[in-house]
Amino acid sequence: MLEDSSGFLPKGGNYRDLLSYQKAEIIYDFTFRFCERFLKRGDRTIDQMVQAARSGKQNIAEGSKASVTSTEMELKLTNVARASLEELLIDYQDFLRVRDLKFWEKQSPEALYVRKLGKQSTESFESYREFLETRPAEVLANIAICLTHQANYLLDQQIRRLEKDFLEKGGLRERMTRARLEHRNRRKEE
Repeated sequence: MLEDSSGFLPKGGNYRDLLSYQKAEIIYDFTFRFCERFLKRGDRTIDQMVQAARSGKQNIAEGSKASVTSTEMELKLTNVARASLEELLIDYQDFLRVRDLKFWEKQSPEALYVRKLGKQSTESFESYREFLETRPAEVLANIAICLTHQANYLLDQQIRRLEKDFLEKGGLRERMTRARLEHRNRRKEE
């Protein structure tokens, strides 16, 4: 029997509930302001970083909406989001490296603090606004790196879940065939 007797299309597309989307939106807002504050106008890196952050966020949303009719498209777009955020991560790491600024170790008190902030259910851009307005570039780039690692972790988990769901439930064509056969069988029984 189908899980939802009202049709074969799964419920989906509510990207705003995805933790990966919420984190990516924070990263986009953070990156936009970071670039405005610390990179010089005309620096192509601004466009690259802002677009990578935007692509991460937008592809999560687009993949989520595509999920209703295409698991394949959802997987592809979620992976594009992951790749875009990896590009952004490298840009932040480059920012620190070429300026001889310090990278935070994964277990440093600063990184642990940011990770703790990132686990709060009320996390939003506002959780980081004060830092953006008062801290130097070195601290902010490291915060962005922590946030991006968190988003990448969430996206990796999301991709694994999508793969598992596909193996267990199949794709749209399989659901359509199953729904059609169940409909025929019900009609025969009536």
